[in-house]
Amino acid sequence: MSTIGNTALGTAAPRARGGVVQSGRDSLVVAKRNLIRMARIPEVVIFGLIQPIMFVVLFSYVFGGSIAVGGSTDPSTYRQFLMAGIFAQTVTFATAGAGAGIADDMHKGLIDRFRSLPMARGAVLTGRTLADLVQTALTLVVLAIVAVIVGWRIHEGILKALAGFALLLLLGYAFSWIGALIGLTVRTPEAATSGGLIWLFPLTFISNAFVPSDNMPTALRYIAEWNPFSATVQAARQLFGNLPDGYPVPAAWPMQHPVWASLIWSVVIIVVFRTLSVRKYRSATA
Repeated sequence: MSTIGNTALGTAAPRARGGVVQSGRDSLVVAKRNLIRMARIPEVVIFGLIQPIMFVVLFSYVFGGSIAVGGSTDPSTYRQFLMAGIFAQTVTFATAGAGAGIADDMHKGLIDRFRSLPMARGAVLTGRTLADLVQTALTLVVLAIVAVIVGWRIHEGILKALAGFALLLLLGYAFSWIGALIGLTVRTPEAATSGGLIWLFPLTFISNAFVPSDNMPTALRYIAEWNPFSATVQAARQLFGNLPDGYPVPAAWPMQHPVWASLIWSVVIIVVFRTLSVRKYRSATA
């Protein structure tokens, strides 16, 4: 009887280790695993660059002379205005990839293998989102180089520019937790990709990313001005020095204080959706 009891104890799944430090170490191990996996599939990064570069070309050279910003239809003025929106769209569209990656791990049973290890429960998701953050940062660097080539410039100094990019990455990291929750909720990676994109299009286009919000219908303008995406775009423009002369800054609080609004929105999204994702992870794999 004692032998049976010892055998049962020996074959039981290891209990997850606790502690913030241990959780951080486990998260970094999972992040490293995902980065190695991404490095072996470079076409994912390449294809992820094509869409934002296409948006830069289309909006800059096709629509640039038709969209007035600050009373000017000068294409060069619009390019300065546009790039913060393109950067923000790029970091948020990485949400679909985060969701699809987690759904793929669920589908292949890798999540169950992780559960058999003595590691923090939230480490699997945190590691995945950190790896996606690194990939998004590399994509943002390449996109910034392309932006400089087409005429985009910063006008407020390197430190403020770095702060602008940091806010963009923080928003992307926050949205990756939304992608994580979607990936844990759906059954297939294809569904996670679709579910990760379908809500992003209205979020990014009902905003100040591509056109000023002052000409929108009242209801859409209100949504755009309180949109967390718009707050980060406005903050990045302010820190890059890309707000053109004569540009009417809306009276809404997030548009008047975009840096604080962006920080608050991103932190709230991370707290809420990380909590929901870890809870869903535990129930989905129990």
